[in-house]
Amino acid sequence: MGSKSNKKIMKSFQNNKLGSEAKKSKKENAPDIISKSMFNINFKVMSTLRNQVQLIGNVGNDPEITNFESGKKVSRFSLATNDYYRKDGEKIQITEWHNLIAWGKQAELVENYVSKGKEIAVHGKLTYRSYETETGDKKYVTEVIVNEVLFLGTVENSDK
Repeated sequence: MGSKSNKKIMKSFQNNKLGSEAKKSKKENAPDIISKSMFNINFKVMSTLRNQVQLIGNVGNDPEITNFESGKKVSRFSLATNDYYRKDGEKIQITEWHNLIAWGKQAELVENYVSKGKEIAVHGKLTYRSYETETGDKKYVTEVIVNEVLFLGTVENSDK
């Protein structure tokens, strides 16, 4: 009986020894594991940040709505964003204008709830295109394709 219990104790000791060695090897590789997982997280985050635009501003004109025969709808409008800085103690405002295009459901929301002067926030992506005028001049246009619209401001300001 003594030899069997010694064998069990010996196996138990070997299992503990193997388990502790495995734990040590995991601890030794922990920085590698952490750096690899952080790289994967950063890569996933950075890949989702590509070509994204977020703007908060006031609508510059009533949206122009176009309905296509296929049933699709597009809305085109401008958005003014303001930036401020101080020069010689005086507050100076710079206004930038952005051309926005909304398709489908977003175009319907814009059609129903957005009008000139309303404060909105948009999330979308930048697009570039060019065209030729009747005189042959080449023009370049930068536009924001709207994915989401958030209506800001108070209810009293909502006329539409």
